[in-house]
Amino acid sequence: MCCAAPRRAERGRGRGSGRSRAGQQRSAAMSRRVVRQSKFRHVFGQPVKADQMYEDIRVSKVTWDSSFCAVNPKFLAIIVESGGGGAFMVLPLAKTGRVDKNHPLVTGHTAPVLDIDWCPHNDNVIASASEDTTVMVWQIPDYVPVRSITEPVVTLEGHSKRVGIICWHPTARNVLLSAGCDNLVILWNVGTGEMLLALEDMHTDLIYNVGWNRNGSLLVTTCKDKKVRVIDPRKQTVVAEITKPHDGARPIRAIFMADGKIFTTGFSKMSERQLGLWDLKNFEEPIALQEMDTSNGVLLPFYDADSSIVYLCGKGDSSIRYFEITDEAPYVHYLNTYSSKEPQRGMGFMPKRGLDVSKCEIARFFKLHERKCEPIVMTVPRKSDLFQDDLYPDTPGPEPALEADEWLSGKDAEPILISLRDGYVPVKNRELKVVKKNILDNKPPPGPRRSHSNADISTPVLDEVLEEIRVLKETVQAQEKRISALEHKLCQFTNGTD
Repeated sequence: MCCAAPRRAERGRGRGSGRSRAGQQRSAAMSRRVVRQSKFRHVFGQPVKADQMYEDIRVSKVTWDSSFCAVNPKFLAIIVESGGGGAFMVLPLAKTGRVDKNHPLVTGHTAPVLDIDWCPHNDNVIASASEDTTVMVWQIPDYVPVRSITEPVVTLEGHSKRVGIICWHPTARNVLLSAGCDNLVILWNVGTGEMLLALEDMHTDLIYNVGWNRNGSLLVTTCKDKKVRVIDPRKQTVVAEITKPHDGARPIRAIFMADGKIFTTGFSKMSERQLGLWDLKNFEEPIALQEMDTSNGVLLPFYDADSSIVYLCGKGDSSIRYFEITDEAPYVHYLNTYSSKEPQRGMGFMPKRGLDVSKCEIARFFKLHERKCEPIVMTVPRKSDLFQDDLYPDTPGPEPALEADEWLSGKDAEPILISLRDGYVPVKNRELKVVKKNILDNKPPPGPRRSHSNADISTPVLDEVLEEIRVLKETVQAQEKRISALEHKLCQFTNGTD
């Protein structure tokens, strides 16, 4: 029975069982030669120095298989322990070292936060999903606020059970996906607060993960019913599905590759962790299926489309394995393993535009420990100080290729790419404006009409109160900016004296 998975892998690559020993040796030699010629063969991982870590963070202890961490070129966000509801912390990337115990949090959920995700088109906007059944979208200021942020820009309500997955659309502005324990996938237009689509009756059990393809035309989902589904969300149809890509009972993960193939992680019947590569043209058989080790931790795959490298991080593991995906057998080539002593509670993955190209950095992880966050830098060793064109092809930038309405009407567009030759400088805070449709303009409120006389009397008073609130908020924001600027000066002064 334990040989079932390897046999399946060979069947996916051809008639492996009848191959001669010489043929197997030739195949092994060829696979070694392919890997050896790769420019990523010698990629190595290295943790940053102690003073560049983020210390004294009470990372959430919630039992949930999400990464608990999200990062972009400006900010690091971590789901943390908090009393009386759910919260996450947002730190400017440069604010390393010990985090003040009174550092403001993002609080608003009434139950633990399960997932967070930065908007790919606005570095100051982050979404959070919670056990309280809601999704909230937040605007994070460039300065460090003095008080906790308690008011989201918009709250999205549509799930009947806890929401464990959120994922922004890769190319369309303000389109956000959420998946809940009600087996429901909802697509939202954050710019209006509207529900665009609800994918009902597609999943019969708990959804483990959801991922977009490169242009956002298809979704791949994994489910407790042991099926991997490829879904066209706008047609609300399942394009392809496979049952039991991995025979074990533990959760499966799936992500799209840039060329449309699907990469999965799961478990064999003998609880050995596996990875698989699948082609939609022949979804029944894997192109590659490899067994790795025996462990309980679900492998979270992180994919860099520019280098075609998949990094596998298991919760509770103390290592990161990485593989290069190519078009030649055996298709999934093991590169190396970054190992450390401490197990990881979660992991953040920096978008390509946030990396240091001058140091040939091709990936940066943010490893969560129990009380700290440790950045880990993946580097290709190169002697030249010049920009390495082969390591840094043009990569998706912060501009959306489509508006939400265009995508919903059936349009698709590839990501708008930018060059990293001169490095990437994050743009200043762009405010997310939510324009709710048909709330007061076109729909009269239900119920009996009130007399106009009362409304006329109360309107000036109401306007006066609202204006005073607005003025006070502006004053507080101005003071927070001033405090943040002074703290920045103090840091520069302290660093200068050191």
